[in-house]
Amino acid sequence: MTGRLGTLTALYGTQYLGIGFITVGLTAILRDGGTSLETLALLQIVGLIWPVKFLWAPILDRYGSRRRGHYRSWLLVLQSALVLALLALLPFSRPADALGPVIAICALYVLFSATQDIAVDAVAVRMLTESARGTGNGIQVAASYLGNLLGGGACVLVYDRFGWVPAISLLAALTAVGLLVVWRFREPVRTDRVARVGTAYRALLSVFGQPGCRWWTFGVVPLVYVGAGMAYALVTPALVDAGWSLGRIGVVTGVVVSAPAIVAGLVAGLGIGRFGRSGVLVAGGLALALSTMLLLPLMNGRAPLGGTVAALCCFMVAYTIANVVLYTVNMDYSRPDTGGTDFTVLSSFGLVCSFVAASLGLAAADQVGYPAVAVAAILLVVAGVALGLAHQRRFPRTPCPSPGPATEHTPDGVRAVA
Repeated sequence: MTGRLGTLTALYGTQYLGIGFITVGLTAILRDGGTSLETLALLQIVGLIWPVKFLWAPILDRYGSRRRGHYRSWLLVLQSALVLALLALLPFSRPADALGPVIAICALYVLFSATQDIAVDAVAVRMLTESARGTGNGIQVAASYLGNLLGGGACVLVYDRFGWVPAISLLAALTAVGLLVVWRFREPVRTDRVARVGTAYRALLSVFGQPGCRWWTFGVVPLVYVGAGMAYALVTPALVDAGWSLGRIGVVTGVVVSAPAIVAGLVAGLGIGRFGRSGVLVAGGLALALSTMLLLPLMNGRAPLGGTVAALCCFMVAYTIANVVLYTVNMDYSRPDTGGTDFTVLSSFGLVCSFVAASLGLAAADQVGYPAVAVAAILLVVAGVALGLAHQRRFPRTPCPSPGPATEHTPDGVRAVA
């Protein structure tokens, strides 16, 4: 099991390095070069590729090499593509002067990264036992913050001291570590591959037919994500209104809060194995509500450096804990033969909720003010935790069975294969 978790750590970690650089590091570099905020907003739009990756997830579940490993064959191509996309940025030492090509390459990188994530999630669904899913998803969530810390922080420091080429080269070299891991990875032979791509696409809807899945996906997930997302959407404009510089905001929200969030993700994953999904959900939900209260001084225009950084760190730790639980239950509902599709569509719905929450939070704050929206966010999170506890009591065990050693799905059902 240690080897499997190490493989997932390397793959999840390397896929987020470039994402952290694009969303945090490159944004800071371009802004320093004089790029307008309106143009920087276009760079953030490429992140919308992630919520729609479920559209091609069934293709990865259906097609794959038997000889090289079903998902490993995808990972070999996609991990290489991540490295090549980063290397393609090397000639643009003044990215602010070549925004078109730079944004296009970044969009390709995000596409490759999102697709690689589908394959890694599918591998995790198939390899992790029920007791190890918390740890696996803790690693996944922590890896996203590690990407912010290294891609958005360390690479910017290298850029500031040594320039563009060393920074991008470091990013590509770190990402190439994942390629070495994939090359050494030996995926178990798959015998339950869906027979037709149409069958794989039907999984986009059939996943919700499992007992309790609709309750979880359309009840618990929106309440928690919308509540947390509304609160976090207020942070940046509230910091600006409180007089913080863009540079300080970028460092604190993109780098400083990432370190405790990484630890929280790993601890939450281990906690799920020890205390169960319900126990960690309660801990994360209550911590999220309390940490949102700690943000109320900021929402009222008071933002001393030490207190505000502490409040933001507490909020991100709490959000990370809750996020690990949500991802773990999503994996519980992911079936081994369509794991890439199931986990992707369930997690994508959460991402959509987060995008919607940001818009709702900002629009509501314009009408009723930051504090009122923060209080509403707390109530939504508490309601989501209560509903989640009820869900776990009614559906306490993993809905999905382990894959059979010799079955294959056909349009007429499941049949044995030689």
